[in-house]
Amino acid sequence: METVYSKDGTRIACDRTGAGPALVHVGGALNDRGSGAALAGLLAERHTVLTYDRRGRGDSGDTQPYSVDREIEDLAAVIDAAGGSAAVYGMSSGAVLALRGAARGLPITRLALYEPPFHSGHDDRLTRARAYHTELTVLLADGRRGDALALFMTGVGMPEEMVRQMRGAPMWPALEALAPTLAYDSAVMDDAAGGAMPEALIERVTVPALVLDGGASPAWMRDTARRVAALLPAGTHRTLEGQTHDVAPEVLAPVLAGFLAA
Repeated sequence: METVYSKDGTRIACDRTGAGPALVHVGGALNDRGSGAALAGLLAERHTVLTYDRRGRGDSGDTQPYSVDREIEDLAAVIDAAGGSAAVYGMSSGAVLALRGAARGLPITRLALYEPPFHSGHDDRLTRARAYHTELTVLLADGRRGDALALFMTGVGMPEEMVRQMRGAPMWPALEALAPTLAYDSAVMDDAAGGAMPEALIERVTVPALVLDGGASPAWMRDTARRVAALLPAGTHRTLEGQTHDVAPEVLAPVLAGFLAA
């Protein structure tokens, strides 16, 4: 484990794997730096991959008050530790954080995004995102971390019966420890305003970009990936057949390697 320090002094823990041009992995909700370890191992022959605990997770600090700007500064600190510039891969809300960082002008050389979960203004997802943000805020303020986890899991489509079973699983306490960071992902997504796609922001990202989705993912998520790719000035889109939002590292790795080598 390495430690870097963000602009506000927050400790950010990261792991460095492999050798070659740098790639920073930005995880999504309930991910810590271990979530990217398998992908890092598959890319290690050609790339130095940095996976890190976003603030509030794992071995990283959690300086308050939270803001998305501080998370962007965290990413900037990791990129600086990678050598001053790096390619960045983000998944889910981590993809949105990476996009926001690129739009802010971080020294990102290439950008790969897996299923950034923006919502469309043409369905009820905007209303549901606002309701989720409100309920999540109340649950976390009341210290009901388990209920906050359940809210998130059912919100992303997990059956309630499966969530009830998970509450008794050995992994549940570790997930509960990460539950407060669900509010951070909600802020990154701007759920309070509906989590709508920030088209003007996306259009400011001019680095070469690859937007991926899974062929077995919901239609709205795949449509969102195509729309993001179309808005990016140097964006391309690709579907990974048979994959869901929980993409398999062995399927993702060669696609990322090809994009990074282009």
